Amino acid sequence: MLVAIILGLLLWLLLTLYWQGYWRSPSSYHVHNLPPLASESFALAIASLTDANALSGEVTGFWVEAEAIFGARLAAIARAQLIIQFETFIMTPGDRAERFATALCDRAQAGCTVQVLADSYGARNLSATYWRRLRASGVAVRFFNGWNWRDPAHYLRRNHRKLLLIDHQVALVGGAGVSDLWDGKAEGAAWWDYEVALRGSAVTRLSGLFLQHWLDAGSSVDLADFRPTTDPPAIANLLVAAGEAPNHRDSTIRATYESFIQAARRRLWLSSPYFLPVPNTRRLLAEACQRGVEVKILTMGARCDKPFVRSVAREFYGELLAQGIQIYEYQPSMMHAKAMLVDDDWLCFGSANFDPRSFFQNDELNLAITRPPILNDFEHFFQIGFSRSQEIERSQWRDRPWSGRLVGRLLMPLFWQL
Repeated sequence: MLVAIILGLLLWLLLTLYWQGYWRSPSSYHVHNLPPLASESFALAIASLTDANALSGEVTGFWVEAEAIFGARLAAIARAQLIIQFETFIMTPGDRAERFATALCDRAQAGCTVQVLADSYGARNLSATYWRRLRASGVAVRFFNGWNWRDPAHYLRRNHRKLLLIDHQVALVGGAGVSDLWDGKAEGAAWWDYEVALRGSAVTRLSGLFLQHWLDAGSSVDLADFRPTTDPPAIANLLVAAGEAPNHRDSTIRATYESFIQAARRRLWLSSPYFLPVPNTRRLLAEACQRGVEVKILTMGARCDKPFVRSVAREFYGELLAQGIQIYEYQPSMMHAKAMLVDDDWLCFGSANFDPRSFFQNDELNLAITRPPILNDFEHFFQIGFSRSQEIERSQWRDRPWSGRLVGRLLMPLFWQL
């Protein structure tokens, strides 16, 4: 009886996904004669194509690995005087979550407005006691997209953003959740990830994105204390690409990534743990190689949190390697960074992976900035990542274990949901 129920539920889920078009091929996205990356018109051209916002901003901090990332977040929270707004995907029980709660409670008790928006699925393992502690100290807590039996398929949509806002003036953006996982104790080394801080008019847009989710979570918004950035107008040097309920025809994240791939002329360095490029992205990466662009992919190796996703991702390696794309699998621990260097002109970073879920399903947040001093820091970040990785050769890929091949091929029909 139990088996019949499980099979029935699985069949219902597959039929629901089928009717919603999750296995359809996305439309082609091809742009000709993009302005040069170094031109002042490039940011506005990309914004017009992708629905990203062309704004101004300045990077003020860059941190690598768990100790530095969580230290930067706690220090920013401690400096808050007016308001703290935080949204994230993963939160799990442990030391990091407890220290984070203590820091938020301290500022709430000191009179700061503190708002926490956690993804209902990503934070499911935290106890009710944890949330009661926050609320008892004056922290407002909301959850993104909780289970609703009236619309169960909608529960597949996740808030994958990681955003910390301080006093409407400073934003911290990256890929790390609030979890001991990033310390890498299971792997023996910290996860390879980063955090970026910035100021400027872009922060006002990021505050607005947070408030939109806050409202969607069933709360109200009071703009009495809203303090938008009042910096003098500046040439747009930063793009805010927010994936907001995307679909196969309308995806800001997909359009932004693929526009940058088409604009590259010398270098395209990509990092993504869950590297599952859709057909159009694979074609664009191959075309970049054909026009002489150095395309290097940094992704997760055997020490990862989702081995089954890696098995599916490796099924695409043969096609990519044949085009001259270089693939590096990180060895010491989980590689979780999502970033892209385009020539010597643009850096793209944030929460979105190169996979269908980030392109077409999740609410994501990526930023792209042109010629910042931090570009050299990210170049070094990539170089260290490559040096700690194993470059995959075609012969090695062909000789991969049969068990991984079997898992990859069995799960390939679920490619769009992994």
